[in-house]
Amino acid sequence: MVQAIDNVVNAISGVLYKPYIVPLLLVLAGIWFTIKTGLLQFRLFGESIRVVKEKPVGLGSTSSFGALMVSTASRVGTGNIMGVSTALCLGGPGAIFWMWITAILGGGSAFVESTLAQIYKKRDRDGGSYGGPSYYMQDALGQRWLGVVFAVVLILTYVVGYNMLAAYNTQDSFSVFSFYGRNTSFVVGIVLAVLFAICVLGGGRRLTKVTEVLVPVMGILYVLVSLIVVVTHITSLPKVFGMIFGSAFRFKAIFGGFTGSCVMWGIKRGLYSNEAGMGSAPNAAAAADVSHPAKQGLVQMLSVFIDTLLICSATAFMCLFSGIAPSADVAGAAYVQAAAGATLGGFGPVFIVIAVCLFAFTTLLGNYYYTEGCLRFIMKKEPSKGFMLGFRICAIVLVFLGSVISAGLAWDTADLLQALMVIINVPVILLLSRPALAALKDYEAQRRAGKNPVYVAEKNGVTDTDFWKES
Repeated sequence: MVQAIDNVVNAISGVLYKPYIVPLLLVLAGIWFTIKTGLLQFRLFGESIRVVKEKPVGLGSTSSFGALMVSTASRVGTGNIMGVSTALCLGGPGAIFWMWITAILGGGSAFVESTLAQIYKKRDRDGGSYGGPSYYMQDALGQRWLGVVFAVVLILTYVVGYNMLAAYNTQDSFSVFSFYGRNTSFVVGIVLAVLFAICVLGGGRRLTKVTEVLVPVMGILYVLVSLIVVVTHITSLPKVFGMIFGSAFRFKAIFGGFTGSCVMWGIKRGLYSNEAGMGSAPNAAAAADVSHPAKQGLVQMLSVFIDTLLICSATAFMCLFSGIAPSADVAGAAYVQAAAGATLGGFGPVFIVIAVCLFAFTTLLGNYYYTEGCLRFIMKKEPSKGFMLGFRICAIVLVFLGSVISAGLAWDTADLLQALMVIINVPVILLLSRPALAALKDYEAQRRAGKNPVYVAEKNGVTDTDFWKES
């Protein structure tokens, strides 16, 4: 039964990832937004770092940094380790190059979708804000039904697809140790589910607080260890970059079998890792208290770069500098664990397990954070305490189930659901890009005038918003 389900999921996913559907959507949208924003990713990279350090406008509200950490908690997860390992083993070293390209182009898409989420965000009963793609589909596009469809797909993607995959990857990271046996996955699943339950049953505020601490600590530590590997094996630098770029541009091999090529694996795993264009991060971006929507757009652009250009690259270099060749036989935990052991000795596999556990935990929290806003959108009101308790219990059970399902079903389900999000969200942000581009123009004009940019919706041709009124 499980195999039959996996076969169906894999078949549908295979169609969506053909070069003319999901890959084409992502690349064309990324190129379009890069051009329309005047190479925003390069011009305003320094500005994005400055903005993320700003304090929230209102006392006790969510800061840009807090929203960044929630979205980064979802982005920075087991995909940064296991996803990169899988891409290397199944697509070759060149997959890393295409992950970089996906991230650079995706920075433009991330800016637009998160800026739109800020413009059309809603005010909650405590004076804070919430929102996301479902809300700009309803208010700017005038298609509530599409917003409902997107909200349902997002809930399935994160509570079912991504959280189950994070749980699977966590237990799989223990497979290299001698104590790993038939019951290990059950034990890991129970521990993860209990820890996850402690946080989600405490509410959304606790999620933000936990991720604000864990995400920066684990990310910095992981990158530092990777740098140690690179420095101690620096003589391999020319060889490693030769493998990456040489494999990335073997076009005859690429187009002879696109679905198994480095381009396809780079895009697929790059999307799983950085989520640019999927419409997930805007749900966190809408909660930030900023004076101008473009500020949070810049912050979410930065999150894409942190995820892929920094942390995914850390995994890739840790693996490739080890000298162990990637192959399909060791895709996933086996390859990254072997590479860590070769470069760091006995500490390596232990460090990878610790990193995977931390990454998985914050991923579970960040993923869940997105779903509550979608439930509120679907139901047109604040869900009852009883309903939310039931939903949270279901989410907790799914975390446990993820640790005991097969690798194929875990990855294929996540790939399929994230593709559906892209197919819905990317055409919408292409259609609605004008308000986001106008906001960028307004932001830059105010910055040139030496002001702290303040957004007024009507001056930018936007009406009927909960925020952004002229005071």
